[in-house]
Amino acid sequence: MNLEKYAVLKNIESPDDLKLLSDASKRMLAKEVRAFILQSLSDTGGHLASNLGVVELTIALHSVFDTPIDKIVWDVGHQSYVHKILTGRAAAFEKLRKLDGLSGFPKRTESKYDSFGTGHSSTSISAAMGLATARDLKAQQTGTKSDEKVVAVIGDGSMTGGLAYEGLNNAGRSHTDLLVILNDNQMSIAKNVGAVSRHLNNIRTRSSYLDVKAGIHEALDKLPVIGAPITKGLERVKSAVKNVVVQGVLFEKMGFNYFGPVDGHNIAELENILKQIKNIKGPVLLHVLTKKGKGWKRAEKNPSKFHGVGAFCLETGIVAGTKNSKTYTDVFSEEIVKLASQDSRITAITASMPDGTGLNAFKSLCPKRFFDVGIAEGHAVTFAAGQAAAGLKPFVCIYSSFLQRAYDMIIHDVCIPNLPVTFILDRAGAVAGDGETHQGLYDYAYLMHIPNLVVMAPSGASELRAMLAFAAKHDGPVAIRYPNDAAPDYEFSDFEPYKAQHIVRGEKIAVVSAGHMLTTGIALTERLEEMGRFPSLYNVRFVKPLDQAFIDKLKTYDAVFTIEDACKIGGVGQCIRAAMHGYKGLFQSFAFGDKFIETGTRKQLFERYGLDAANLAVTIDDMLRAD
Repeated sequence: MNLEKYAVLKNIESPDDLKLLSDASKRMLAKEVRAFILQSLSDTGGHLASNLGVVELTIALHSVFDTPIDKIVWDVGHQSYVHKILTGRAAAFEKLRKLDGLSGFPKRTESKYDSFGTGHSSTSISAAMGLATARDLKAQQTGTKSDEKVVAVIGDGSMTGGLAYEGLNNAGRSHTDLLVILNDNQMSIAKNVGAVSRHLNNIRTRSSYLDVKAGIHEALDKLPVIGAPITKGLERVKSAVKNVVVQGVLFEKMGFNYFGPVDGHNIAELENILKQIKNIKGPVLLHVLTKKGKGWKRAEKNPSKFHGVGAFCLETGIVAGTKNSKTYTDVFSEEIVKLASQDSRITAITASMPDGTGLNAFKSLCPKRFFDVGIAEGHAVTFAAGQAAAGLKPFVCIYSSFLQRAYDMIIHDVCIPNLPVTFILDRAGAVAGDGETHQGLYDYAYLMHIPNLVVMAPSGASELRAMLAFAAKHDGPVAIRYPNDAAPDYEFSDFEPYKAQHIVRGEKIAVVSAGHMLTTGIALTERLEEMGRFPSLYNVRFVKPLDQAFIDKLKTYDAVFTIEDACKIGGVGQCIRAAMHGYKGLFQSFAFGDKFIETGTRKQLFERYGLDAANLAVTIDDMLRAD
């Protein structure tokens, strides 16, 4: 990517170059970085609003800290584009989130400046604590003093996740040297950002203030108990004064020194406060106020729309390649509203993703039955279990890769008591653009062994509607998984619960498809017929429990081939093979292998791993010839 038109940015090859810039040059750099991000993402797509919001903060961090010796952990990591640009990766942005290109998240194998790989929410404080304690332990073992600093940058959205508070609790009681930056882009920059706030922060960063503070705590701890009423009164006065004078009481109660809020778009102010607090002992939390989408009015006005986008027009903001056909998410969105209009017990629960899971219409039409619990997947599942125990029919709508975070709750709180909770797993299977951390390839493997749970995979729009209707009536837990893809409009009138579908009747060979892979199965069958082979084609529909009559029929074929958009180990194919007791014929499961799958489009990934119809036909033909 050509950087020559950017007067300052073109000379930034590493964070060391930042340290040589004047304040004016850094302000110019911030403008250029925003322009670069807008231009780049208009071509490639990506996480836009969040990155526009952290430009000045990222410049200040890399100006004050000595990375990669000092460590910065970006929570989720979708806001790390500026970090990547300032650490020598700007020229690679033309392949951002593309096959064999730059990851959209921090990735340790990509750069020495990526101290920890992230992709999911609320992990940064725990990871940073691990890095900090490792630093301390190594220093203790070698008898040396380490000046390495560790910083966690976490957004207010990620602070809705319980793991963040587990990390805060551990850090606060451990007294480990650690800086947590709370990037708050929900509140506007108000009057408390200015002279008064700066004055209080200047006072609070002085060693004399910290010494006095510690002395007061020590003195209070030594006061004798002089009667419960007086003690309670003193505590109330102390709490009242602290609430009035000091920001961030919660964090201080957890053992952190709190500073802020500060203007996250003022580089000089950010550098000043970072320089003052970087050497304070123990855990420190800096509260920074930023504006999501900063610098581009469209993103500022609608940060949710421009959170993660495809390629778009800079002049109009219109996303390129707007889909014409309905996706599975669109079909679900329509159907859940219909079902809720017929059954007042139906509720919808999501973990901070109403738009991505298709719940905006439900939210608008059934606001009292819609619940967004924040980035708290485990809580979402147990919350749903509570509703189900009280007689409701909750639908929990979470991306496949994020529901992994609630594994224990699915077993313990839903499936053991056999409660009627329906899990809607959007973005199941291969996921375009986001790479290893977001691939929804593991849901079959982590769901199919759980007792009481019915697992379904629709092959198209009609089946998804039928499966949602089944789930609404079923008196037990259900999971429905589908990809972020167009939903074919196969009109099948023979949907029968717990029964597989025999689509093409052939001889000796059977092809079994799971879910959306039916599209591939149909194309594969046609290619095999052109090769002189005439397979039967089955659509499994209910992957748990498996249709026993279907399993018995499969055992009559000389060769059985299963295809699925998931990991092979623990997947549908392996479950089918395990159910075919005594089968002596050729059996092969086609799925993603035992490795983490990189960034790429769904089509590219299927082709690379031999899961498209053309590659499968050749492979199957070769296997049959060799058998």
